[in-house]
Amino acid sequence: MKGELLLFSSVIVLLQVVYGCPDKCRCHSSTNFVDCSQQGLAEIPSHLPPQTRTLHLQDNQIHHLPAFAFRSVPWLTALNLSNNSLSDLAPGAFHGLQHLQVLNLTQNSLLSLESRLFHSLPQLRELDLSSNNISHLPTSLGETWENLTILAVQQNQLQQLDRALLESMPSVRLLFLKDNLWKCNCHLLGLKLWLEKFIYKGGITDGVICGSPDTWKGKDLLRIPHELYQPCPLAAPDPESSQPQRPGSTHGVVLRPSENHNSGERDLLECELKPKPRPANLRHAIATVIITGVVCGIVCLMMLAAAIYGCTYAAITAQYHGGPLAQTNDPGKVEEKERLDSSPA
Repeated sequence: MKGELLLFSSVIVLLQVVYGCPDKCRCHSSTNFVDCSQQGLAEIPSHLPPQTRTLHLQDNQIHHLPAFAFRSVPWLTALNLSNNSLSDLAPGAFHGLQHLQVLNLTQNSLLSLESRLFHSLPQLRELDLSSNNISHLPTSLGETWENLTILAVQQNQLQQLDRALLESMPSVRLLFLKDNLWKCNCHLLGLKLWLEKFIYKGGITDGVICGSPDTWKGKDLLRIPHELYQPCPLAAPDPESSQPQRPGSTHGVVLRPSENHNSGERDLLECELKPKPRPANLRHAIATVIITGVVCGIVCLMMLAAAIYGCTYAAITAQYHGGPLAQTNDPGKVEEKERLDSSPA
């Protein structure tokens, strides 16, 4: 009996080694699904089955992803790393995942992402980076993401998003950007123009709500008129610093920190949106239009009344002058008629 139990346990261990199902994980060989969620894991389990297609690692305590963290599962198509404590992702953390289509990194502690991080994910279709502390996204991800259709970066600390990054995703159809710290100045004009084209082509987005400046706080970026944006000023080189120092000069190159500081403040102010009074005084404009319409109506009525009065006065005057004239002419006509009647036939 003991021998049979020993043989049975040996078979179980051998199967675990063959299929590579680690402790604290549940492996479903029929669906190639491995569930290691809610196990208090601090690192990626080893000996994962190489045929794994879906891997769940959410609700653990994983802080760091080293390079080649998933080399044992090259056929992985869906990876869930949500609700961990991820704050450090090595540039080659996802190297080798040529077939990965869905990557969920929500509810972690990510601060930024390197452009090299996703170089090895050519088949990626869905990327969820929401509910992190990301304040910066790379300008470019290197190669174009032809297959990416869903990108979610809501509930982060983003203030800007480069248009070039979005243009590297020609197939994206769902874009989630809400609940960030968007700074609606000249640097966000490119995003506004791209979003307008994106929506016109049928794309869906939850919108960009401005977090600053105070003029546009709480406003939808797409509802701010184009004419309120101005191109960002280019940093002009300092003419004094470009001039070579003369050997015999007593002054040399003089640094003026106060002027440079004021120049920086001027550039910052120029970069901010310069709102026109029209949107701020919209109620006053409407009231002015109403008052103008009322005044014009009153003037028209007065002109009509004046015209009626003038016509009436003219008619009365003509009747008054025409009555006596008719009476004075009547006796002459009677006398002429009598003379004609009295003349011999």
